[in-house]
Amino acid sequence: MDASETLRGEVTLQEQADVVGVEECEGNPEEEHKKLIPHDMYYNYEDLCSRPFITADSNIPQNLLHLSHSFGYDCGRRGNLQLLDEHTLAFIAGNLLILLDVHTKEQRYIRSSSGGGIGAIMTHPSKQYFTVAEKGHQPNIIIYEYPSLRPYRILRGGTGSTYSYVDFNRDGSLLASVGGAPDYMLTLWDWRQEQVTLCNKAFSQDVYRVTFSPDCVGQLTTSGTGHIRFWKMANTFTGLKLQGLLGSFGKTTVTDIEGYVELPDGKVVSGSEWGNMLLWEGGLIKVEICRKGRRTCHSGTIYQFNLDEGELMTVGSDGVVRSWNLETIDTADAVDDSGLFEIEPMNEITVGRNVSLYSMVKSSIPETSIWFAQDSKGSIWKLDLSFSNITQDPKCLFSFHAGAIQGMDVSESSHLMATTALDSSVRVFDFLSKKELTMSRFKQGGTTLTWASDMLNSAGGLLVVGFDDGVVRLLELYNPKSLHTVAGRTHSGDAELRLRQALKPHNAPVTAIAYERNRKIMATGSTDNTVFFFTVGERYEPIGFVTVPGPVQGLEWSPQSHVKNTLLIFCQNGHVVEVQCPDPGAQTGGNTFQLSGLPTMHFCFSSIKSRIKRDAEIALRQARKEEKKKEREERLKKLLEQKPDATAEELQEKEQEEDEEEVELPPLYIPSRPSPLHCGFYSTPGSFWLSMGGYDSGYLYHCKFSEQQSEDPLERKDEPFFFIPVHDTDHNPILTITFNSSRQLLLCGMEDGSIRVYPVQASDHQLSSMQAYWALSVHDNQYGHVCHIRFSFDDMFVLTAGEDGNIFSFSCLPEEELQKAMQLKHAKVPSPRVGLEMEKAAQDIEDPSAYSIETAKQKLELDRMHKEAEERKQERRKKLAELQSRFQALLEQNLSLPEHIRLHRSEFELDPRFHEEIERQTEERVMEVRKELSWEEEKHRIGLNKLQTMFWESVVQDTVTVYAFKSGHKISNYRLLALPAIQMHQHQHGTAASQSVPMEQEHWRNKSQPGKEVSNISLQDELVTDSVMQSGRMQSASRKLGSREAEKLRKAAEKAEKARAMIEKRKKEWAELYASKPSEDYEDPKDVEAIRMAKEKMGDFKLKSAKDFTVPEHLRMNVEKKRVQLVELEKKIFEKKSEMNSRVMALRDSKVEIVSQLHAKVEQLQAIQQQLPPEKRHPLPAVPVLMPEEIPERKHRYTRATLERYATLRVKMASTGLDEQQNGENILELLEQETQHTHTEAQNTHMEDESVETHSQKQEEELTELEKEMREVEETRNLYQQDKLLKQMEEAVWRFDAELRVLRHEKQELDVYMKMADLRHVTLFEELLLLKEFEKREDILQERLTTYIQEEQEIRAKMHECKKQMELKKRDILRLQGKEKTLTATFQASLGENNKFEEFLTRVFKKKIKRTKKKETHGGEGGDVTDDEDDSDEDSDDDSDRDNDEDYDDSETGAPLDDSVCPPNCDPELFDNTLRLREHRLDVEEQLQEEIKSVDNLKKECDTLAKKEKIVQNNRKAAEGDLELINREKQQRLNEVDVVVPLRLHQIEYVNNGLLPGKLDSALILNTADLQHLQKRIKELQEEKTEQRELYKHAKQQHVQLRHDLKDMEAKIMESEVRCEQLMLMKFGKLVELEVLQTLSGNRKVEEMRHEVRERDAKNTQELKHWEAKVAEAREALTEVMKQNTERLRKMNSLLSQKKALDDQLNSKQRKTVGQFQGRLVEKQELQRLQQLVAVQAQDIEALSNEIRALSRKDGHILPPLEPVPPPIPAPPHRHTASNSGVHRKLNLSSKAVK
Repeated sequence: MDASETLRGEVTLQEQADVVGVEECEGNPEEEHKKLIPHDMYYNYEDLCSRPFITADSNIPQNLLHLSHSFGYDCGRRGNLQLLDEHTLAFIAGNLLILLDVHTKEQRYIRSSSGGGIGAIMTHPSKQYFTVAEKGHQPNIIIYEYPSLRPYRILRGGTGSTYSYVDFNRDGSLLASVGGAPDYMLTLWDWRQEQVTLCNKAFSQDVYRVTFSPDCVGQLTTSGTGHIRFWKMANTFTGLKLQGLLGSFGKTTVTDIEGYVELPDGKVVSGSEWGNMLLWEGGLIKVEICRKGRRTCHSGTIYQFNLDEGELMTVGSDGVVRSWNLETIDTADAVDDSGLFEIEPMNEITVGRNVSLYSMVKSSIPETSIWFAQDSKGSIWKLDLSFSNITQDPKCLFSFHAGAIQGMDVSESSHLMATTALDSSVRVFDFLSKKELTMSRFKQGGTTLTWASDMLNSAGGLLVVGFDDGVVRLLELYNPKSLHTVAGRTHSGDAELRLRQALKPHNAPVTAIAYERNRKIMATGSTDNTVFFFTVGERYEPIGFVTVPGPVQGLEWSPQSHVKNTLLIFCQNGHVVEVQCPDPGAQTGGNTFQLSGLPTMHFCFSSIKSRIKRDAEIALRQARKEEKKKEREERLKKLLEQKPDATAEELQEKEQEEDEEEVELPPLYIPSRPSPLHCGFYSTPGSFWLSMGGYDSGYLYHCKFSEQQSEDPLERKDEPFFFIPVHDTDHNPILTITFNSSRQLLLCGMEDGSIRVYPVQASDHQLSSMQAYWALSVHDNQYGHVCHIRFSFDDMFVLTAGEDGNIFSFSCLPEEELQKAMQLKHAKVPSPRVGLEMEKAAQDIEDPSAYSIETAKQKLELDRMHKEAEERKQERRKKLAELQSRFQALLEQNLSLPEHIRLHRSEFELDPRFHEEIERQTEERVMEVRKELSWEEEKHRIGLNKLQTMFWESVVQDTVTVYAFKSGHKISNYRLLALPAIQMHQHQHGTAASQSVPMEQEHWRNKSQPGKEVSNISLQDELVTDSVMQSGRMQSASRKLGSREAEKLRKAAEKAEKARAMIEKRKKEWAELYASKPSEDYEDPKDVEAIRMAKEKMGDFKLKSAKDFTVPEHLRMNVEKKRVQLVELEKKIFEKKSEMNSRVMALRDSKVEIVSQLHAKVEQLQAIQQQLPPEKRHPLPAVPVLMPEEIPERKHRYTRATLERYATLRVKMASTGLDEQQNGENILELLEQETQHTHTEAQNTHMEDESVETHSQKQEEELTELEKEMREVEETRNLYQQDKLLKQMEEAVWRFDAELRVLRHEKQELDVYMKMADLRHVTLFEELLLLKEFEKREDILQERLTTYIQEEQEIRAKMHECKKQMELKKRDILRLQGKEKTLTATFQASLGENNKFEEFLTRVFKKKIKRTKKKETHGGEGGDVTDDEDDSDEDSDDDSDRDNDEDYDDSETGAPLDDSVCPPNCDPELFDNTLRLREHRLDVEEQLQEEIKSVDNLKKECDTLAKKEKIVQNNRKAAEGDLELINREKQQRLNEVDVVVPLRLHQIEYVNNGLLPGKLDSALILNTADLQHLQKRIKELQEEKTEQRELYKHAKQQHVQLRHDLKDMEAKIMESEVRCEQLMLMKFGKLVELEVLQTLSGNRKVEEMRHEVRERDAKNTQELKHWEAKVAEAREALTEVMKQNTERLRKMNSLLSQKKALDDQLNSKQRKTVGQFQGRLVEKQELQRLQQLVAVQAQDIEALSNEIRALSRKDGHILPPLEPVPPPIPAPPHRHTASNSGVHRKLNLSSKAVK
């Protein structure tokens, strides 16, 4: 569950808890008939506005203080800026609403009516009204008319404590308000009639905003802490109600939503804490909007949204206003799983660097682009958001402190006030002229401020300010207009602040600054638990510091009336320390400024509030007792007067009262955490007053220092000796106290933002006159704690500063009287000191980490020590250098000596261990350095590998340009990058899908195999049973008959088996034939496939842009297929480029070879020309040089000479002043140029030298005639060689240039194809991006479709398997029915003809008996069935005997016959055969019933699967439809992708009136082959149509012929059936089944049966004797077992006696002691073992008893289990027969169990 769902649950619970309140807000129809409020009714402002509180019966005037001006601005409040008209702004300041004129800067004020503050304000859309929603108990909403400022309407009961936001709807008829904690009530008002329309709980946490939708009537939106909620006014059957839908953040992080805007279509765009926009639709985040590159829309929270002229403007805490395309945002949607949508703003304006915009309001001037912005950094801006060329720069209209005012003080000689705050500014105000004079900003925030006395600065312009980093700055205030003008400087303004000195005495924020009474010492306190003292002068010099037991809250020096000059230090944790003033000249020495010898007094406040309350309760109870005692005495007097003769008993009875139980006194309580100390002041020497917070608030405590200062203050528990209760301050402590100059008025600043004035007496140090007071709520009641309050120097003004950022000035006289009393309208600004303009600016401390004074002194001492140590090191190094020089001199002197007296170098070593130790230390240091640098080494190595991988290894081939020798042609290869290791995703989804069906079928086939095996096994069992029966019969027959008869019987059985097998085979073939018979609506698969192929190969050209175009399966495209196409295209491009590159490189290699050949031939020419005279020499051709572009791989080759030259050039270039990169590039260029010049010059010089040398040699030679002739022959030969070489060189050059031009032409053609491939690549990539948008939806649908297909396949496989099992079961049923008929036929055949027991045996055969399931006992001998089953069988048989005995009688004796016993004169073998056949028949019937039940279950299962199949098919079709819609949409989007197709004019056949149209929008681009194919296809289709008609005609004729054949065949079948029946009646006399006749194996003759009976009688007689002997043995064994059992029972009795005795002993031991658990456990185990033994013995006894009863039942003989019944013995016939039959049944069951 995400956070939004949790919040939704909380809201639901809160709504259920507030049902009663909501129902009250839903209105009553009867209230609609109330009297309407007239539209011209107004309230009186004087009756509504809150007044000061004055103690009753006091003479304090109500107008004690008059509001003069407000100098602050609560810039951190939400929506605290509204525009009433084009020049009037409205904002909240504590309990005031300030109307500020933008031009004149005049202020008008409206006080809150409750005195609890103002929560929110809002202007009416018409600007005729504005709303003030207040705070307090049951606050009101007051609607004022503007500009008259008359209260127009008052809305009551909307919330319990505070309103957080209000808003009008578009036409201004409704007002929505939302409350704060604890109810957070959303209320809709008909504000003109002052009625609640609807209300509901908005949320369970803070709600920041509520707005009406400007376009959707009845819709609202609220947002706040971790939520946004969408409301709708809905008509229900109970009336109009508010229904809220809580926005679910889903995957997005839950965020506080400050700003949002409703779009025209109902969507909502909101901000987030991280600066992105969230688009909401239907209560869910549709998309998160960010900038390109996933940058946030704003660097911080978005506080406000505005719709202005079709643009969406956002206001962020980063001080930027941006405008966005509204339509783009409205239609935005996520493109991937990240849920982000990237967009860039249309325009933006940055207001300033240190600006954080909170809200904006638009000017009321029509068609204007001027906005007024609230800056949470303390400013109000005027912005021009026209975003044009003439847009004005942002203008700061007003500047205030941002945040809580940390320090405030007033001048002692002028109406000036100075303030500081954490916004790093110090401001000076003239509260007489109501304006700000100057402001200075610093790097750190100010924390305290003190205005130095006029005694220190005669002009009264010195400010001492403490800052957050522990710095104290002395600032001079002066009037710059009084300065002498200095060249280059201009002064403007009424006042300026100049830094005089900067000190840093602390390392934590400075919290207090105070001057001692003589103004010679200044003390500063800080939260670092120190107080620092400075001497006061032109420069403040540190004296020292003392430590205190807690953070300093305040400092106060003793007044002049005290003898001792002491400093009272108040700590925040309740400690108070008094320190005597240090001597200014007694500065500490050494390395610290800490003062250790100052006399100190210590007081640790201990709570007495609980004791005060306890004493007050005791006094109250005592007073109540005294009053009751007086009342009782008065009642007695009245009774005596009424009855003078009354006795004392009567008086006691009448006066008897029940004593009230006294409630226990409240216990004494001391808080575990000390209460904070807020302020204090001196009363008398050694005594002081304290104001505490927390638990101890509500009193002023008078305290004094204990005389026992040697004890620990925590153990001493200092307590106040007196206290004064302060009215209504238990939870509203006094934060600051100040007196006027006459000490007759005491001012208190309270925690709830109010101020109090107590009239007191000047000499009343005990504050006994502090009784009545005057109180007024000024600052915000929740967070506007008044921490600073001051009187002006003339007591005419009171100034307050609170933590809400507001500063108020009050005058003690009304405005008119004040102007008359004051001579000046402006405060006097101090004049500058003489020569101030020529002084240098003081050095400031701007670094927050700079050393404090104490730390700097300690650092100075430490530096001195380091310096001394360094000097000592230098001396040691100097001595070491001297020793090294002397040692070097000795070494040189040793070398100058002869070798035989020269000392070896090792002899100079005093000890080799020194050298070893040095080497070891060096190695350790090297290893340590390597370890230190290992991380850097690894970092650079990995960086190098990454660079090589990215920029070098990824390049397969760099660009190589080959130039022609003579022509200007050139050719370049392709710069090839390595193909990424892309895994080719082979789409095996189709293959997997196609394979899934066989796999599933195989799966279900495997599943069906067990059932099939079961049926086969059962069939085999039955066949085995039948074969056993037949073989048994055959064996018995072979024993009884001779070999000839047995052979005939065997052949008959084999014939029957063959007939049965043939019948089964025929049935199987018929079943297969009928199974292959098609249904009525069956269609030939070949025809279906042919139709499908015809549709696919129709030959028509389907336009993809058609609306009804269905994308074929093989043409459907997804991301994987498109990626494969991209990869294939990239591979082909790579292959083509590689092929061309190889040819270019081969050409380059041939050029290199040609150049080398040309060099060789030039050398040959040179050698030849040396033999020729100069006039016959042809000029040598210029040998071409390979360009650097042709051999780029040589750029990275270098030699040592190259490196040395590079180092030389680098040193030279370093002096040029260029950067390193430019130097490197220039050096490389110079190296290349020098290399080329050197090579060319060397070649030219070599040629010139050779020619000069040759020429000079030839001139010196003198030749003979013969030599001349030989020379001529040689010359002719050389000329020929010269011409030949030149021609070869020219041909090589020409041939190379020709090859280059041919290759260049081919490459140009390839460039065209590559460009087309690049265009195709761009198209494929765009399509890939587009397909990725559909990938997620398509994958979901495809997965769903695959699931449905798999389910359908599984269901079909199950249905197929189910039908298959049904067929098998039906075959089994038919087989069992046939077997049943076969058994009946066998029984009838066994009876023979004219059998007198036929009716009896038929009854026995057809009798249905109750049978139990057979169990196999694994432990019994021979697998006998249990005795219980025997009993049940006997019982069932006995019951059936009793039921049927009376029905059938013996025909001879007339006695009833028992069908369980073979009757007399009946063949026992025939009777046993009948029983055996009955058992088989019953088995077959049971199997038949089971098979029928299985078939029914399978039918039900098939029906269920058929229903499921229909459902799955519907789901599959729906999924296929959805997938088809997505494919169509995808195809439409793909159609929108632009594809570049270059065409020539002759390819365009789209003409209009013989002219080419100007636009080709409606043209269709077709391939020529496709167009020709379409034209050809028309003729083909006509031919195919003719062929199909002929085929149809032929098929129709064939169909008619087949129907005639079918009728003829049916007639023949009918004739054959009639003839078959006739022949059957003629032969058998009735209709019989041929299968039964074919499976009969022959009749048994009576003689054979009699022979078999005689053999069985003899055998049974022998077995009977054998079993009688076994019974005797069993009886003896039983007797022995009974004896053993008796003995065991005796043992068990004795054991039970012992057990009882042990139990008694155990119980006695347990009563005496808890016992030992281990012993009890052993006894318990022994007892359990004995009990188990007894149980086992009882089971043995029961088993033996059952065996005895079985053996002695009915006094019958025990017969062998598997032998036939012996002949009857002399005994009562009825009992004997029953016994024998019972035993026979038991033996029969035993034999079955064995089988």
